[in-house]
Amino acid sequence: MVRRYVITGAPGAGKTTLAEALRARGYPVVREAATDVIHESPELEGTGQPFLDRILATQQQRQREAAGEIQIFDRSPACTLALAEYLTAYGGPAPSEQLLRAAANDGTYQPTVFFVRLLGFIVATRARRISLEQSRHFERIHEAVYTRLGYRLVEIPPAPVDRRVEQVIAEIG
Repeated sequence: MVRRYVITGAPGAGKTTLAEALRARGYPVVREAATDVIHESPELEGTGQPFLDRILATQQQRQREAAGEIQIFDRSPACTLALAEYLTAYGGPAPSEQLLRAAANDGTYQPTVFFVRLLGFIVATRARRISLEQSRHFERIHEAVYTRLGYRLVEIPPAPVDRRVEQVIAEIG
């Protein structure tokens, strides 16, 4: 039986660093989609629904292509729902029915989600142009979405990456 785990949290929390460290230890990790969509299709960023649709399609494709009994996902469709809700707060479109269905807790992913807390600073990148205050707002939305969908959040507090990795591995078993 395939066990799919999600690593989530706000931009700048260290999710991708954690995911890469898990990959280095031999765990199959599925890359985060939004950053790739921004790099591959910069014209979609900020377009609302087309941007969200491309992220969701990329996530779903990567899930279908993932291999291994244990799979670790750097974000999931529930994260895309959190992004949609965040964007709605700034005038973006309401989440689509397709996104709401994809984000539903239907057993595709383990009920345990690793919620990586912010480190207290943001390193700006081409894809991450968000302030710490905005990221904190996004973190609250992320937490609310996953909780509302019925996931059990395992807090991954700010710590050196090795300590964060050990916490995830201990939980996965």
